[in-house]
Amino acid sequence: MSVQPAYNAASDVHNPRKGHSLADMPVHDPFILADRKSETYYLYSGASPRLNGVDRHGVLFYKSTDLEEWEGPYLAFAIPDGVWANPQHGAWAPEVHEYQGQYALFVTLHNEEQPLEGEPVQGYARHWRGTAVAISDSPEGPFELLNTEGPIVSSEQMTLDGTLYLDEGGAPWLVYCHEWVQTLDGTIEAIRLTNDLSSTLGEPMVLLQGSEAPWLKPSFQAEPAGESPTYVTDGCQLYRTSEGSLIMLWSSYEDGSYVQTSARSVSGRIEGPWEQLDPLVKEDSGHGMLFRTFDRECKLVLHRPFKMPDSRAYLYGIEDAGDRFKLLD
Repeated sequence: MSVQPAYNAASDVHNPRKGHSLADMPVHDPFILADRKSETYYLYSGASPRLNGVDRHGVLFYKSTDLEEWEGPYLAFAIPDGVWANPQHGAWAPEVHEYQGQYALFVTLHNEEQPLEGEPVQGYARHWRGTAVAISDSPEGPFELLNTEGPIVSSEQMTLDGTLYLDEGGAPWLVYCHEWVQTLDGTIEAIRLTNDLSSTLGEPMVLLQGSEAPWLKPSFQAEPAGESPTYVTDGCQLYRTSEGSLIMLWSSYEDGSYVQTSARSVSGRIEGPWEQLDPLVKEDSGHGMLFRTFDRECKLVLHRPFKMPDSRAYLYGIEDAGDRFKLLD
């Protein structure tokens, strides 16, 4: 693994500049929107006071026309005062989707001052954590929250990494991870959204559990003796192959190292059942997503290693094999 350059505070959101490479940019949970209206690629990541010189957590982006040289970072969203989320407690896994002529930001927000029932697990306390949705007329923001009172899924559920999925009829769904801190065996779940993305319809359904991956071992050794093992589910994303297979990317840990893996719906529908496929990338890599370049090439972007500020975005060529996605040699 190559050694990454140290983070340079001069490249924060108060000093955007041109000429960045992916190796320069400290990003986590990267998401790339290929915006065909502007012929521009937008790479989104979380913005934090410690790393980016902002006064509150939010979402930043870099932009490029060729995936080689990037300009930024710029601030697309900052957690406002007076909402359910605490501006000092983090913004994770941002992603932006073009939707009904606008742009929808999905981002995981937190409020550690709103505890949930249950004792801490492996030192992690239970508190409000969930996906928020915000809307803008531009991929560059600013984005405005649709709901200021709570996350889109019940605040009693500790959830994260929500993504937008449109089913065969074009109906929107939120697919998200139910945090292992609350469930021990983390799950990936789905719930229907209203067409304006402002609220949910019906009850969530469990798509898969982290422990179902045959290669997966518990994320932490149970200490003290008698505690239950835990299994992480992170970074869910859903895509169709050229032959109609419905594939889910997701991430977890193997022996303390992050892994990018995938699963396939046997029915071809979001309801599943879901069967696990072989991991795509190991080496402490994960939380990836797929996108098409303007030349119609399929790419995977993920981050490596897991911990900031050393985390960087990496691009891989992807083959659409019909029943799954594979890394190109």
